Amino acid sequence: MAALPPEYLDPNTPPEVVVTDVLPPRIDDPTLGVPLGPRDPDVPAPPTDPVHRLVTVGDSLTHGLTSGAVSRTDLSWPAVLARCLDVPFQVPAYGGPLGGLPFNIEGLLRRLQEEFGDRISAIEALSLPFALQRLADQNEDYWERGDGSGPPRTDLRYDNLGIYGWDLRDSLSYTGGRAAARIASNPAHDDLLGAVPSNDNDIAAWSVLAPFGVAATQIEAAAWHGRNGGIDTLVAVLGSNNALRAVVDKKVLWSGDGFDDLDRKGSYNVWRPSHFAAEFAELVRAAEAIGTRRVVFATVPHLTIAPIAKGVNPQAPGEKWRPGSRYFPFYTDPWINEASFDPTKHRHLTHQQARAVDSAIDQYNGTIADAVRHARGHGRDWFLFDLCGVLDGLAYRRFVTDAEARARNAWQAQRLPAELADLDTRFFRSDRTGRLQGGLFGLDGVHPTTSGYGIVADELVAVLATAGVAAEHVDFAALRREDTLNQNPPALMATAFDIATPFLARLVSRGGGH
Repeated sequence: MAALPPEYLDPNTPPEVVVTDVLPPRIDDPTLGVPLGPRDPDVPAPPTDPVHRLVTVGDSLTHGLTSGAVSRTDLSWPAVLARCLDVPFQVPAYGGPLGGLPFNIEGLLRRLQEEFGDRISAIEALSLPFALQRLADQNEDYWERGDGSGPPRTDLRYDNLGIYGWDLRDSLSYTGGRAAARIASNPAHDDLLGAVPSNDNDIAAWSVLAPFGVAATQIEAAAWHGRNGGIDTLVAVLGSNNALRAVVDKKVLWSGDGFDDLDRKGSYNVWRPSHFAAEFAELVRAAEAIGTRRVVFATVPHLTIAPIAKGVNPQAPGEKWRPGSRYFPFYTDPWINEASFDPTKHRHLTHQQARAVDSAIDQYNGTIADAVRHARGHGRDWFLFDLCGVLDGLAYRRFVTDAEARARNAWQAQRLPAELADLDTRFFRSDRTGRLQGGLFGLDGVHPTTSGYGIVADELVAVLATAGVAAEHVDFAALRREDTLNQNPPALMATAFDIATPFLARLVSRGGGH
């Protein structure tokens, strides 16, 4: 492969990152064309009549976070998939005055609408910051000192083991006991803005892992299901948080020493491909030891597509870096006006950095695909779900509206069901007239809406069909009715963002991360 010219490259990118400028082909065959080989003698036989039909491990996408909070976990993609499979499926639940942990932006806007109606006058605008602070403080009090601060229930062992903000190392090493100890040793304190409760990620982790004991990691919790009745299908969607913070924070910090240390890895926000491969190899070894009939691994999406990274070209608004390119010159926060964007004032990624992050993710996905190929060759019924290809196929500004970029990258569109055909991947905007744009991503600009999660679930139905697992496709008409953000868009969304950008920007930037 010929090296790209210097103008395509960021000089701080590690040499091991193979930077490319063309979209990799979508993977449509979950078996990767590898028939099941003979089972190795040392590979335990899978359970013949597993009790647990579906178990999922992952990060915020699996946990069901949307618009800044895990709230309707019964509408997460694992729960929707379980409906399609018609199998029992236990998920954790989260309450609170706004509905969910850490901070439900949609819930906030609904509460504001209850107070102000569907429009805010000039006089009322003066009181809006005080209303925001009061509602945020109520949310903080609930999780730090109120009912949300109590011990989690331990009588249900959940089938959805997703924990928002977690990367590969967290899944492997972070125990429920560590989360509980961190909560106990880090007393809650009032934050002036109160946007995010103290210890929110540890509260979430402990809520999922407590039923499995203080020594349980996320992977060990899955293994419990394997030991106690066996698992029919285990789905693992991990790796996004090995690069997501770079896109949310608009800065790139490549991994170095301590990337695999729980106490040191926070210094980095993009894992070098070799470091990702080392972590993923440990995940593979752990998965091999779990009593499950089949495993589905998902690829990592190109995170620069998420609307939290708004592509801008202040010199030629709406234009890419070059005709036919996937990339805009800069990527900034979604509330920044393109024409007024200033790289000396606004935080941003360059197109060179975005290209490097996407290229590293391509190498992550090569590692994941190689693991599935190897497992199938040795008799393990493992499959690949190309989540990356699904998101690429929906990328509105990158491909849908750019014929040159579509042609140059041999782009494959992701088919949307008729019930969702009006939705796209732009940052969600609505006012008193209804939704103005977006609809596949929630108000944090990172996580899908209920409709977006339905697309993920439906694609997994197709993957499992390859494995011979019978399931109904998602009832998108019914699911759309349950998608409150799209079915009843907040009337004050545009107004609140215009008036209270500093406050809401903090919530969106938080993105449900660690």
